[in-house]
Amino acid sequence: MSRPDWLPTADGASPWPQAHVVVAGIGVSGFAAADGLLEFGARVTVLDDVHSDVNSDKAALLEVLGGTVRLGPGATAELPDDADLVITTGWSPTTPLLMRAAARGVPIWSEVELAWRLSRPNKIIPWIGITGTNGKTTTTQMLEAMLRSAGLRTAAVGNIGRPLMEIVLDPEPYDVLAVELSSHQLHWSNSLSLHSAAVLNVQPDHLEWHGSEQAYHDAKAKIYRHVQASCVYNVADPTTEQMVEQADVVEGARAIGFTLGIPGLSMVGVVDDLIVDRAFVEQRRDSALELAKVSDVVPAAPHNVANALAAAALARSYGVPATAVRDGLRTVQVGSHKIQTVAHRSGVRWVDDSKATNPHAADAALRSFDKVVWIAGGQAKGTTFDDLVRDHAEQLRGVVLLGVDREVIGQALARHAPEVPVIRIDATDTSAMAQAVAAAASLAVPGDVVLLAPGCASRDMYTDYAARGNAFARAVNDLDPRSYGTGDEAGEAKE
Repeated sequence: MSRPDWLPTADGASPWPQAHVVVAGIGVSGFAAADGLLEFGARVTVLDDVHSDVNSDKAALLEVLGGTVRLGPGATAELPDDADLVITTGWSPTTPLLMRAAARGVPIWSEVELAWRLSRPNKIIPWIGITGTNGKTTTTQMLEAMLRSAGLRTAAVGNIGRPLMEIVLDPEPYDVLAVELSSHQLHWSNSLSLHSAAVLNVQPDHLEWHGSEQAYHDAKAKIYRHVQASCVYNVADPTTEQMVEQADVVEGARAIGFTLGIPGLSMVGVVDDLIVDRAFVEQRRDSALELAKVSDVVPAAPHNVANALAAAALARSYGVPATAVRDGLRTVQVGSHKIQTVAHRSGVRWVDDSKATNPHAADAALRSFDKVVWIAGGQAKGTTFDDLVRDHAEQLRGVVLLGVDREVIGQALARHAPEVPVIRIDATDTSAMAQAVAAAASLAVPGDVVLLAPGCASRDMYTDYAARGNAFARAVNDLDPRSYGTGDEAGEAKE
């Protein structure tokens, strides 16, 4: 069966009623993609192996709008013979449905790619994109706050929660969008041309999805392709600069660095506790413009200051004045489960960084404190912990491990920090976090921080990192004060 010849260059003005589009998944992005495609007149089939009450309600609505929905085990086993296009919402290339599409030459797009195309030519809005192994959401929130402080109509969208297809259908006349993009979304996106973009950092993650570290890097690097104004990179992470050097950008696009040190030419950095700009000022060769104080960043942990620098560079690339950078940082409400203090008990500070779902994020959290009892473990996603343990061994009072891949961390501790007390939690039910918190309390002494920075994904035991963080906060709240130790008996706990 022949495929519409207009699909390779399809946009919102294309004859979508001629196309049969299969949407893989009926989650938030899948539903938005299907809804948008039906609005544009396409014939839509949605496939999802999960038959839940929530999915059934979504299916009923889409069917009222004219779509076809198949739910339940086996729903994604076969790709319809007449499928012209598949829209995926983060599914791995090795998913059988997508492998069948690839084998038959059926194009596969992300929901992000679909939204980019359908927004043209009638609702073109500049996108400012952010990706990286860690810090994406925080940086996107900071950027959104800066743009709003400049009086711009904007929204934080993409991987941060609100699908981009909703923006295409939204009658709100946005000026610019702050777009968080994951490696999964970028893998399936090929025609984006963002106003400006940043790769915050690149560390091994999602290797089980991408298949290799290089494939993961290649997906991240796609955010720079065809950038129009500024490619923002991390001076401390040479990989991000190499991505910029290799990117095929629009002529005239600039490379802009961000650094926690004194900025060089065409950089944003820190001088005497001030965030300053040497990239977007006329006299940048011999002067810098104050944008904000480091104390305007909350919390002012080094990795979070780096997030603020990246957001500032992106905002300045769009012409945001210095005062709006400062005001945005002062007003931004960073999401929960990121260096969030949940309690002070018996001289011990309890900190939830459940969003640290890989070793690089856990490293940033550990660097924020002096003496730590570390709660870690979950789904390691093919990553290793040797460097992380080696770098932080001296500051660890003790470690509590839980989750399916706890021994990946346990083995790294045995190799590089054999003197550090380790307590393993074998339970995998709802009692596991309470046991972990009680164990951490037995190791902690006044002045310590008990830090939940798992370095792993959460879905072996929880629905997501937020549920894990909430379980931690509840367990801390319910903790018996008599659980606290003096640290003297810690060595007896090691296994």
